[in-house]
Amino acid sequence: MHWIDWTILVGFTAWIVFDGLKRTKDSHEIAGYFLANRSIPWWAAGISVMATQLSAITMIGTTGQGYNDGMRFIQFYYGLPVAMIVLSVTLVPFFYRSGVYTAYEYLERRFDGKTRSFTSLLFLLSRGMSVGAVVSAPAVVLSLVLGWNLTATALAITMPAVVYTMFGGVQAVTWTDVKIMVLIIAGLFAMIAAAVLGLPAGIGLGDGLGIAAATGRLRSFDFSWDFTNQYTFWSGTIAAFFLFCSYFGTDQSQVQRYLTARSEDEAKQSLLMSAYWKIPLQVLVLLLGILVFVFYVFNTPPLIFSSAQQTRLKQGPAAAQYVALEGEFGTALDARRAAGAALAAARDTGDEGTLAAARETFAERNAAVEAVRGKATALVRETTGDQSFTDVNYIIPTFILTELPIGLIGMLIVAILMAATDTIAGELNSLSTATVIDFYRRRFKPGASDAHYLRVSKAATGAWGLFACAVAVWAAELGSLIEVVNRFGSFFYGSILGVFILAIAFRRATGTGAFIGLIAGMASVAWVASTTNIAFLWHNVIGAVAVVVVGLLVSLVDPAQR
Repeated sequence: MHWIDWTILVGFTAWIVFDGLKRTKDSHEIAGYFLANRSIPWWAAGISVMATQLSAITMIGTTGQGYNDGMRFIQFYYGLPVAMIVLSVTLVPFFYRSGVYTAYEYLERRFDGKTRSFTSLLFLLSRGMSVGAVVSAPAVVLSLVLGWNLTATALAITMPAVVYTMFGGVQAVTWTDVKIMVLIIAGLFAMIAAAVLGLPAGIGLGDGLGIAAATGRLRSFDFSWDFTNQYTFWSGTIAAFFLFCSYFGTDQSQVQRYLTARSEDEAKQSLLMSAYWKIPLQVLVLLLGILVFVFYVFNTPPLIFSSAQQTRLKQGPAAAQYVALEGEFGTALDARRAAGAALAAARDTGDEGTLAAARETFAERNAAVEAVRGKATALVRETTGDQSFTDVNYIIPTFILTELPIGLIGMLIVAILMAATDTIAGELNSLSTATVIDFYRRRFKPGASDAHYLRVSKAATGAWGLFACAVAVWAAELGSLIEVVNRFGSFFYGSILGVFILAIAFRRATGTGAFIGLIAGMASVAWVASTTNIAFLWHNVIGAVAVVVVGLLVSLVDPAQR
C-alpha cells in the first residue's frame, strides 16, 4: 500500500480507539458499564444492532458469495422482518421490564440455576466462535497487505477493540457503532462505483446486470423443497425465522443492545430498524459482489484469488500443472470476454433471438472459466491436503488491493477493519457481561463491589479476545465466512430458542424438563449435522422442536410438576 493509504489506516484506527476511550461516562458501575444506564436513544441502539451484524464478514464473505452465487443468498433474510415484528411485541418488552443484565438471568427465575448456566454456556461457546470468524475476515486482508501470518494479524486487529471495550463498556461500543456504520456504507458505495467505472467503454450498468443475469446471478427466489439446498425461499422464511428469533431475541450480543434504550418503546423501535433496513443493505452488499464479477469479465482476474496459494503452487512440485492451468485460464477468459461484449451488443439490437443466443453463449463461456478455476482449487486441495480450501474470502480484498486508486484503498481497508473492530467490541462486551453476571457474580463472588466486577469484566474481555484470535486462524479456511458464522450459530441457536419458548409459552414446563430438553436439542442437532446433508439453517428448527417436545414430555412426569 501507498503511504497515503497507511496514513488513512493508522489515523482512523487511532481516532476510533481514542474516541472509544473517551466514552467512559458511567462506566465505573455495572449498570453503566453493561447497560449504559439505559440512556441510549433508539436510533443509536438500532444502528448498533445492525452494525453488530454488518461486520467485516459482510464486506468480505457476503460480497465474495455474491461474486460466486449472485443474489441467491438474499433468501436467507426473507424471514427477518417477521421475526423482528414478533420479537418486538414479545421478548423485547418482556426482557426490558424484567430488569435483567442478561437474557439468561430470567431462566433461573423461571426454572433453575442449572438451566440458566447451561444456556449461558451455550451462548458463550457460539458467540465466542462467531467472533473468531469475525476476526478472520480482516485478518485475511491484512495478511495480504503486510505479509504477516494469520495469528499475528488477528492479534493486531483484536487488541484495539479489546482496549476501548475494556474501558468504555457498552456506551463506547454503541457510539462507535454509529460512526463505523456510516463508514461501512460509504465504503460499499465507493466499491460499487469503482467496479462500474472499471467497465470498458460502451458497457454500462444495465449491460453488466444483463451479463450477470445470463449466469443466473440475479435469481433471488428458489421455491424447491430441497432440504439439502442451503438457500431456498422456504429455508429463508421458515428455518431462518427460527435463527433470527433466537439471535435477536435470546443472544446476549443483541439483547444487550436494546436493553440500553431509554424506554420500552424505544427498545422496540431499535429492533424494528433491522426489519426495515437489513434486506436493502444485504441487496447492496450482494450487488457489489455481482458487479465485481462483471468487472472481472472484462478485466483479467487471478486464477486463484489467494496470493499465498498461488505462490505455493508456482514454487512447488505442481508448478508445471499450475502453469498449464494458467494458459487454459487465459484462453477461457478471452472467450468469455468476447462473449460478454457480444451479449452487451445484442442487448442494443432488440432482437430476442439474437439476445437469447448471446446469453446462452456467454453462460457456456463462463462455465468454462469456472471449470478451470475448479481445477485450480482442486490442485490446491490436493497439494496442501486442505480439503476445505476456497478462495471466496480473498475475492474482494484482491479487488481492493489491485484495482482501486491510492487513498480509496486506505479508506476501504479502514472500513473493513473498523467493521471488524466494531463487531468484535460489541460481541466481546456481551461475552464479558454473560461471563461476569451469569457465572462469576452468581457462583463465586455474589456480594462483591461494582469495582471488583468491573475489573473481572475487563479481564474477561481480554480472555475472550485471545480466544477469538485462536478461532480466527481456523475459521479463515472453512469457506465463505458469512456461512461459517451462521453455521456456528445454527448449531446452538435452535436449542437456546427452544428453552425460552418453554419458559414463556408453557406454564407447565419445569426446570428439569427444560434442562433435559436442552440436552436433547443439542444432541439432535449434533446427530443431524454429523449424519445427514440437511442444510444448516434447518438445524435451528430441529433444535427448537426437540427442546420443546422433550422438555414438555419430561415435565409431565417431573415430581416438581405435581
